[in-house]
Amino acid sequence: MTSKIGSKHVAQHRGKKERLEIKRANVAREALRQAEARAKYRHQQKGLARREEEVGIVSPS
Repeated sequence: MTSKIGSKHVAQHRGKKERLEIKRANVAREALRQAEARAKYRHQQKGLARREEEVGIVSPS
């Protein structure tokens, strides 16, 4: 739960520009996380990562 200022939540005191900046930052942060995740598993066979964890095989890369 967000903290309060008086009887209103902090988010209610933010201006339109500040809300837009926060939203853009969140979208950019999520895009970075998705790109890292895609790069991590790129060109791997389906289920290979899970099998490596179970067996304990270390990939050469």
